[in-house]
Amino acid sequence: MLVHLGVAPLLELEKVSVMRGERAALRGVSLHLEAGEHVCILGPNGCGKSTLIKTITRECYPLAGDGSWMRILGRERWDIFELRSHLGIVTPDLLSSCTTDSTGRDVVLSGFFSSTRIFPHHHPEAEHVSRAEAALARLGISHLADRAVMQMSSGEAKRTLIARALVHEPHTLLFDEPSNALDIAAQFQLRDTMRELARSGLAILLVTHHVSEIIPEMERVILLQDGGILADGPKEKVLTEENLQALFRTEVRLHRSDGFFYA
Repeated sequence: MLVHLGVAPLLELEKVSVMRGERAALRGVSLHLEAGEHVCILGPNGCGKSTLIKTITRECYPLAGDGSWMRILGRERWDIFELRSHLGIVTPDLLSSCTTDSTGRDVVLSGFFSSTRIFPHHHPEAEHVSRAEAALARLGISHLADRAVMQMSSGEAKRTLIARALVHEPHTLLFDEPSNALDIAAQFQLRDTMRELARSGLAILLVTHHVSEIIPEMERVILLQDGGILADGPKEKVLTEENLQALFRTEVRLHRSDGFFYA
């Protein structure tokens, strides 16, 4: 865990509840994530994982209530565009929005404008272009700069989105179900990329329902079920067959290989 001393916690939630329509997607969640932590939030579909990510990115807002509050990087109030310059975000919603005739370079540049492509009213500066090219090169995908996203494989498009997330040099990267729609080779490549980024000092917050996505560099795992925290702690103690059977409500057999867990 690469906790940065003197830096405000990434996330502080106290008794936070969030509604999605008429349903409570998060129920009285209290959670503290330090800056620099590599953390996985694991749970079945519909447990509230994506709602938690959307609450961090200010796409969803918690209910007001006694004793309920939240801070992101030490602040309760944020300009959304400023906040997005501190958090690199890779989500399935973003992938579907970016799969157009826009080139890889334009998608990465769009991160400076909190959009999904470069529109006529956007005017990227030379520094923006330089940083976009550097982000593409960092991920080894400079050859995708002029290729339309709709002509990329799902793995190439995902790596382009990661470059978009890196263009601001953010504090933390948020991955929401990153292996969706990826074939096996692309999944392995994605895991390698996450490991490289984690070792570079970037904090990684991974949200997934796949145990095998939890990279060895992640020391903390949070189990989310029915909008509440079922377990939270060191990976070695949280990832047990008993806990996973309770989480997914099915029989689970767990084994470990080369630092990865498989269920």
